[in-house]
Amino acid sequence: MFDIPWLLFIAASLAVIISPGQDLIMVMSRGLGQGSKAGVIAALGISIGLMGHTILAALGLGAILTTSELAFAILKYIGAAYLFYIGIKLILSGSHHLETEDNSDKSVKRVFIEGTLCNITNPKVTLFFFAFLPQFIPANSENPTLGIFAMGLCYACLTFILKTPVGFFAGRLSNWFKQNPNFLNWVFKFSGFTLLGLGIRLTLEERG
Repeated sequence: MFDIPWLLFIAASLAVIISPGQDLIMVMSRGLGQGSKAGVIAALGISIGLMGHTILAALGLGAILTTSELAFAILKYIGAAYLFYIGIKLILSGSHHLETEDNSDKSVKRVFIEGTLCNITNPKVTLFFFAFLPQFIPANSENPTLGIFAMGLCYACLTFILKTPVGFFAGRLSNWFKQNPNFLNWVFKFSGFTLLGLGIRLTLEERG
């Protein structure tokens, strides 16, 4: 776990987390439509949902990475290709439209459940974890399962730390977001180029 390049992992994770995907759009939508408290609760639910994907990735990937060096190399190249794919997709994507209708009739409990289910039932998140997390596990790692679990837990915590203020301020700054839709486009492009850079690094990395 201690041989993981944590600074690189955290930097790459932050770029992914702030990209306007389904989870971030949901957090902002709840903040805009129901207020700051609902935005924060939605961020909490999404972060809890990420732990389900973390357990799945740790158990599945840990077994693969400790069994076969060939499988390890193949998985990393597939992961790099997937990072290229989502990076290009982010760069070419247009603006997302936020749901700004009034959702004040939804209870806090319902918002939390929706946030959790929105994340944990999304197969794209599982696929992303399977592609993303192994990139930071050294080929000679003694315990990749523990490393993947630690990174997944860190990713979930970072998600909550970053998306909580997004949900809070979405409720406070709803008019600004509505008047500046191009802001999300710039966030898309920044995240996309970051993932492309990470993918290039992985393809050039020497195998242990």
